[in-house]
Amino acid sequence: MGQLGAFSGMEALAEGPLNKKNNGSFVVAYRHSFVELASAAGLNVGTAATPRYKDLSFNADLGNTKAGKFSVFGIGGWSAIDFLGAEIDTTDLFANPNQNAYNISKFGVLGLKHSVLLNDRSYIRTVLSASYTGNTYTSEDLRLDENNGQPFQLNDVNDGLTTYRLSSFYNNKINKRLTLRTGFLLQNQHIDTYINTRENQADYDGDGRPDWVTQRDFNGAFNLLEAYAQTQYRLTEKLTLNAGLHSQYFDKTEDFVLEPRAALNWKFTPKQSFNLGYGIHHQTQPLPVFFFRERQPDGSYLNNNENLGFTRNQHLVLGYDFKPAANWHFKAEAYYQWLSNVPVDKTTSSFSILNAGADFVFPEKGLLVNEGTGTNIGLELTAEKFFSHGYYAMVTVSLFDSKYKGSDGVERSTAFNGRYVANALAGKEFQLGSTGRRFLTLDSKVTFAGGRPYTPVNLEASRAAGREILYDDLAFSENLDDYFRWDVKLGIRLNSAKRKLSQTFFLDFQNVTNNENIFAMQYNEVKGNVGRVNQIGFFPDVLYRVEF
Repeated sequence: MGQLGAFSGMEALAEGPLNKKNNGSFVVAYRHSFVELASAAGLNVGTAATPRYKDLSFNADLGNTKAGKFSVFGIGGWSAIDFLGAEIDTTDLFANPNQNAYNISKFGVLGLKHSVLLNDRSYIRTVLSASYTGNTYTSEDLRLDENNGQPFQLNDVNDGLTTYRLSSFYNNKINKRLTLRTGFLLQNQHIDTYINTRENQADYDGDGRPDWVTQRDFNGAFNLLEAYAQTQYRLTEKLTLNAGLHSQYFDKTEDFVLEPRAALNWKFTPKQSFNLGYGIHHQTQPLPVFFFRERQPDGSYLNNNENLGFTRNQHLVLGYDFKPAANWHFKAEAYYQWLSNVPVDKTTSSFSILNAGADFVFPEKGLLVNEGTGTNIGLELTAEKFFSHGYYAMVTVSLFDSKYKGSDGVERSTAFNGRYVANALAGKEFQLGSTGRRFLTLDSKVTFAGGRPYTPVNLEASRAAGREILYDDLAFSENLDDYFRWDVKLGIRLNSAKRKLSQTFFLDFQNVTNNENIFAMQYNEVKGNVGRVNQIGFFPDVLYRVEF
């Protein structure tokens, strides 16, 4: 398959047999951004504030051998975006017209999977993999310069995480009622991270310019070991119990936890079932958090994060499943989560690590303690018609309430508490003519979502500081406007009469009503006011796909 879009870029995919004797096969896919393709063709499309990317993924099933079944898999990606102050509008969301900023991200995974049948009741599956994620970020202040006349550098960030994983489990169907599975996952994580910054820093040496501050600088490795055992037992023809015990040990903090989990499924009719589940889950903090430091007025650094423990989550789920016909599926699920041991500020504030990821900047805080809490309660509904008789459809509704408490003890909405999300999508294929080789496709999707909470800007303090300052005591007290978007895609597929070839032309219209969905309310350093930043409006794309 090959596909080219006017804005989405190029995609290519190939799959086929590797070894017919052993039933081996392969699949490989590649994507490349439109900007780089157009530049290579001699078109002047520019690269400022335009993402460039490429990625490759593959899976090779080597088939059955005497030693078992092997497969090799991998994925790799690279992306970059430059924000050049001279080419940035004063209302731009991502950048500051007084700065140049350069971002590069890399990701890669390479792995080997092995499965071996021990007998007709049991097997072992093992996966060995290595992965890497890394990003660099540099920025410059165009209003200042270095002593050599170069732009004044503000930030120098370089993060790299290399992870080696070995997982294996043994599965045994002991009898018709009882199945046992036990296994482990060992991860060796090597982190190389540093942040040097002069942004929003004091002039410690009195030369009239902010000084460099090293917020983190670490190169080392840690291990996370997980081991588990679980059983599935059919109590009756209608009742099935899944129960297990999961454990984790993290050698960075020497924390060890046991996590019991259980679920009961009651299939009270051939087409309907209820399920009830409860489990305890723990999660380590993102590794860079352990090395954040805060500089004190005397020049020393404090780091309270080195011994942050797991965040704990208790999860209760009640679900209902209904399959009235082969192509229809209905599902309802209610859930409740209790979160504890959440990192929050050691001093009194509204900060919580639960809100990290809501914007483009990860919070750099070095004095955190595991004393925060949070709750999530919700209901999810799904109605789905699988593709048959030339059409498909799906409706999903999610109603939820997400709250947290920081070190100030005040319960607030989290940054993600939009209260509801609803999606409706459908597609229909129409045959053109009587040859069965030409088809018209129509796909549409409608999305409604509640506006995300945000923290209002302290305008007076922001103007005095020359940068955005938020009201900490009013964290996430206001909500953005609700979200609405309608997408429509039209396509014509032509199947060749003489060759195994299919061509498809698409017109993809995103946000056809040109609805002005808000993304953020933020302080504009150039204008000195709080401005509304909208998401993308009406966006058409043209695509061509060939399959053979």
